Amino acid sequence: MQTKRCSILLTGASVIALLPAALAAQDVIDLEAIVITATTDETTQADGYVASYNQSATKSDTPVGETPQSVSVVTAQQIEDQGAETLGQALRYSPGVLGDPYGVDPRFDSPTIRGFEARGSQYVNGLRQLRYMGAPAYETFALQQVEVLNGPNSSLYGAGSPAGIINQVQKRAQAFDFGEIGAGVDDNGSGQLFFDWNRAVSDTLAFRVTGIGKDYKSQVEEVGLERGYLGLAARWTPTDRTTVDFIASYTEDAPVSPPGVPFALTGQGNDEYLRELYTGEEDWDDHDRNIFNLGYELSHELDNGWTFSQGFRYEKFDWEYYGHYVSGTANGDTEITRGANYQLENTTGLSLDSRFAGEVVTGNVTHKLLFGLDLRKYDAETTTEFYYGTNLNWQDPVYGGVPTGAAWYTSTPEVTQTQIGLYAQDEIIAGPWRGSLALRYDWSKQEGTTYTNFAGAGVIDQEDEALSGRAGLGYEIAPGTLVYANYSTSFDPEIGVDGDGNQLKPTTGKQWELGVKYQPEGYNALFTAAIYDLRQENLTINLGGAQGRRQVGEVKSFGIELGAVGELANGMNLRASYAYNETEQLDPSGANNGNEMPNAPRHLASLWLDKDFANGVRVGGGLRYIGERKGDLANNFTMDPVTLVDVAVGYSRDNMEASLNIENLTDEVYLSNCGSFGCYYGEGRTISAKVSYKW
Repeated sequence: MQTKRCSILLTGASVIALLPAALAAQDVIDLEAIVITATTDETTQADGYVASYNQSATKSDTPVGETPQSVSVVTAQQIEDQGAETLGQALRYSPGVLGDPYGVDPRFDSPTIRGFEARGSQYVNGLRQLRYMGAPAYETFALQQVEVLNGPNSSLYGAGSPAGIINQVQKRAQAFDFGEIGAGVDDNGSGQLFFDWNRAVSDTLAFRVTGIGKDYKSQVEEVGLERGYLGLAARWTPTDRTTVDFIASYTEDAPVSPPGVPFALTGQGNDEYLRELYTGEEDWDDHDRNIFNLGYELSHELDNGWTFSQGFRYEKFDWEYYGHYVSGTANGDTEITRGANYQLENTTGLSLDSRFAGEVVTGNVTHKLLFGLDLRKYDAETTTEFYYGTNLNWQDPVYGGVPTGAAWYTSTPEVTQTQIGLYAQDEIIAGPWRGSLALRYDWSKQEGTTYTNFAGAGVIDQEDEALSGRAGLGYEIAPGTLVYANYSTSFDPEIGVDGDGNQLKPTTGKQWELGVKYQPEGYNALFTAAIYDLRQENLTINLGGAQGRRQVGEVKSFGIELGAVGELANGMNLRASYAYNETEQLDPSGANNGNEMPNAPRHLASLWLDKDFANGVRVGGGLRYIGERKGDLANNFTMDPVTLVDVAVGYSRDNMEASLNIENLTDEVYLSNCGSFGCYYGEGRTISAKVSYKW
């Protein structure tokens, strides 16, 4: 088994290494680019798999290939070709990212980056999504691309996870007319209707309306998601120097929690049956969630050549849900012991990011300068309750045993967090040299009250200040080839208190990274390699129930990442990656000292190829390898490695398009995660089909 696994990994690494030579032997297909306006002055997204620009790494128009930091972009074309319905699915082929470590969970997306959870590192249009317990699940159909910045970057974004940033770029209104309407189904019984309509009213004004209604069902029949999403966008260009994008969206859905199964029952020959077993209670499990976002993005070029940009968003998040979880087995492993929970969240957030950008030339050196100020205010009122559940005979389940007693644990925090950040950046170009320097100072304040029936009432009153930065240096050793080194830090003031009622300390991080980026001249492709050492202190984890949230000492993540994305000759698109990641908890006084981090595979590899035959037929397929990984901080649970196969077929004629996607073609039965709240299986073979009309 070990020999086979090593062979797979070496083969994947060899493919990536040989790709530049393969590209050189191919003809080039020139694809027209679509120019859009995002939170930078110029953000260009190719009509394919290769995105030249992103807005997350530098908040500027610096190309990805010239950025001395690890950045990867998932384009709308890749999302569509692979049939990705969630953020986790869209990230499955990105270097260093484990897209959906908990399998199917319609409630929210919880990818990991370089071995760390990135639930709290998700942004929309360059502004952080705010949630006390994690990140809301944003509708993937509403996105035009997803950007992943690996590693700390508080120097530009302030409070944020050391893992990195996942920036979801929303669809914008465009200066030309188009439209799409379609429907989709899958063999689990899911169904959806969607539309995307853009209208250019004049040379200066355009509107776009995007919507989707879906009834998603998973391999567990009772676990799914009913969702309605409506997105509105308008672009106003009163002058050739000014662009304003207005963006609003509303989501109403009801995601059902996956209760999971106990670890003791797995690996005993019943996994295929357990994968589809529902261990909750339909008469108790219920959800009601509403997400509203309203914002704008402004870009105005001043007479002196400098540009003023500003992004603003107001968000309202309300969620009430009842769910179940498993806690173990009883009566000779014939019954599953269960618990139940209730969660109520009413939160609002305001985010404003303003900046000036311009160039200064001193001799043969060009400085691309950026000065910014951002403000963030977040209000959260939440209630969490845990109940004792009834046992369930998993071999012959009889439902109806909903909790009837009072909650054994109750928590009702009310918190207001305010943050102000000042930042500056200097991107330097001096012949073949590329430099990047950034500094930021943050002021954070938290006020509120907290109460649990274990720790009693408490007052939250804490102020934190921090200086964070980034320094990168690159050298173009040959046309299109950049070698670089960078050092970056991060700072994230944690909201609320731990299980004992103590204020949580800010989480801090630091990282060294060395890398190389190669863009073949005349070819639309990018090859990357990076080695990094990432450290994180005061990492906050949620143990649930009376234990609540806890902080561990220092955690180390060391690894190597290889990536390749390119548009080859004759309509061939490529996406490939390999990542080696070694994590360790460094807490000499803790029980988990020396343990690995959960959901941090030692090896991750992927390869996706997509071929357009220029006659209306498109065929694609991919391999995903997820290495062995631990399920919890104590390393009590270990999941075996798995190799998954995905297939896609598409056909277009005139204005009609049809596609068929098969996820997990060989129907591998595997555990995505095992922890203190049970085990979750990865999704089995799923066949989905879509048809749409475009004009």
